[in-house]
Order: sequence, then structure tokens, then C-alpha cells
Amino acid sequence: MSHKSDLTYYDAVRRAGFSRRDFLKFATATAAFIGLPGTMVGKVVEALENKKRIPVIWEHFQECTGCSESFIRSDHPLPADIILDKISLDYTDTLMAAAGHNAEEAKKKSMEENYGKYILVVEGAIPTKDDGIYCCIAGRTAEEILKESAAGALAIITYGSCSSYGGVQAAAPNPTGSVPVSDIIKDKPIIKVPGCPPIGEVMTGVIVHYLVFGRLPELDAQGRPKEFYNKRIHDSCYRRPFFDAGLYAPAFDSEEARNGHCLYKLGCRGPVTYNSCSTMEWNNGTSFPIKSGNPCIGCSENGFWDNGPFVKRLTNIPEFGVESTADTIGKIVLGAAVGGAAVHAVATNFGKKKELKEQHCEGITNESKIEN
Repeated sequence: MSHKSDLTYYDAVRRAGFSRRDFLKFATATAAFIGLPGTMVGKVVEALENKKRIPVIWEHFQECTGCSESFIRSDHPLPADIILDKISLDYTDTLMAAAGHNAEEAKKKSMEENYGKYILVVEGAIPTKDDGIYCCIAGRTAEEILKESAAGALAIITYGSCSSYGGVQAAAPNPTGSVPVSDIIKDKPIIKVPGCPPIGEVMTGVIVHYLVFGRLPELDAQGRPKEFYNKRIHDSCYRRPFFDAGLYAPAFDSEEARNGHCLYKLGCRGPVTYNSCSTMEWNNGTSFPIKSGNPCIGCSENGFWDNGPFVKRLTNIPEFGVESTADTIGKIVLGAAVGGAAVHAVATNFGKKKELKEQHCEGITNESKIEN
């Protein structure tokens, strides 16, 4: 039998009892998640069939474990089975069966045997105040453990806004001096996968990208993989037509909110938040916060925890045209300096507003006819 470290991902999948069909479904879905065309599915399959599993050390510091919870609940068929268990996850004090000295010895052995070849995953912020006493594991501070684990890592993935930005622990006045991984580790590539928590398939996709291409994904200015953080939630939101038409929900329990009117005036941060929520959605594509009637709180953006209250609307949106003054569309029409493109956008939006209102009125009329 092959040694655990010699197994490819496909070997591990077969050992776990998954069918070839399950494996291909996972590869196809993952290719789609990381933005690859259908012609690239074969390359994903080839990588998972032939490449040995990457050793992973997963550290947990100041956090709620929500990122792990999100990861093990992702689908297609189950990254918890395809990746988490099969990725050669050598250490995670939350999910592994071993505990105490046995767990720490397993981590140390893996880091020594795979020096320079393993991926370090970090979940949670790192407290630095009072010598880091606010998060200790096995008698050692989070900062000390992080530095040791990062020393031999090929790269670091920070899952969640806590390890990526500091998270809610860093909210003013930040009593424990919580900081993100990037404030402490300066000599390693860091891929930030923020969110509170991130989408499970996004967490999986980052690792699969490295498997397929042998390199880390392209990152944006904040260190996030562009495959998943290159588009505003606002751009693909199903409530966007109502935003463009200037139709907003006045309250959470209003008829307008139930009919899909935009939640911008109720505090939605979708127009300034970059994430995949509105395209991938959560729980096997079932829903996402805005679809469930709650405004986006911008949890994948740095400092979102102090950008509140979450139900207070943004006073301005830094974009050109109608979006830059969503509360004052009429002023754009009257402005002498408005360009032709903006005028066209406003005219289109008023046309949409009229059309949507007519549809709404027609629906009410039809309901009355039915009742009569």
C-alpha cells in the first residue's frame, strides 16, 4: 500500500469510497468556481489524479471557528471529504482526533519532514497586547506559534477576516491588540481569503488553483485572489435593477423588501464589497444574506466591524454616474456638467422605474380581479 504522503488526491478519493463520477463532478464544479472554461476541466482532473497531496498545517487563534464550519459544509460533493481529509491535513487542533502532546508532536514532525513544502492555513487573529497572553495554546502564545509554523511554510492562506484583517477582535478599542497575520509575517506569500466566514467553495478553490497551475492565484491590491474577489456583490445582485430604478425598501418587514426592492437605504454594503456571494451563494447555492432579506455588512472588506451600524445606509457610493448619488438621481438630471453617458443612464433608470411600477400596479389590479 502507498504511504499517506505518496497518495494523489484521486487515490485518496478512491480509498474513501467515492466513485469516478463523484470525482469528476467535483473537478468540474471546482473548475467553474475558479473561473476556468470548460476546456480546462481536463487539466483540473489531471492535476488531482497525478499530483501528490500538499501537507497542510492549520492553526486556530482568536476566532469563532466559523471558517472551519463553513469549509466542512461546502458541497460538490464534499470538500470536507475530497480536500480537507484528503489534502494530507497534518494538523488542526479543532478537527483532528489526536490531542495534547500527540497532536503537537504530529505537527512538529510534519513541519520538519516537509520544510518549505507545506501550506500554512491560519484562522483567527493574533493578539499582541500584554505579550500575547490573550490566546495561548499548549502554554505558548499565538504569535510564538505563528512564527514557528510560518518559518518552513511554502505559503500562507488566511481564512476569514480575523486572520486576514484582524476581525471583530480588532474592533475599537481593540483591547487585546489583535492584528492580522500580515502584520507579523513579512517574508512569506500570503493569500487572504476574507469573509465572516468565507464561502466554503472559495476556500477549496484557492488550494485547487495551486494544484492545477503550480503557482499561487493572482491577487488584488488587498491580497485577495481575484478569481473570487474581483467583482462587487452589487454587480450581480438580483435586487440591482431596483437600485438602478431608485426603488428602495423603506423597512425590513415592508412589502417592498419582500418584492425584491433594493436594501441600500437599510445599510446594504453590496455596492462597496467585493466577494462571490451573489454569484456562488451559500449552502450549495441556496441563498446569500441579501437574498434572505438582510443587507450585506461588507464582511470581506477590511475594517467592516467598525463601519457601522450595519443598518445605516451609506451616504455616498464612490462610482461614476447614477451610482455616485443614488439618493439624488434628480440632481444629476439638473446638473449642467453631466455628460451624455450619465444622462443616458439616468433616462434609462427612470424608464426602468416606470416599467417596474407599472408591473407592480398591474399585479395589484390582477389580484383585485381574482378576488372579485
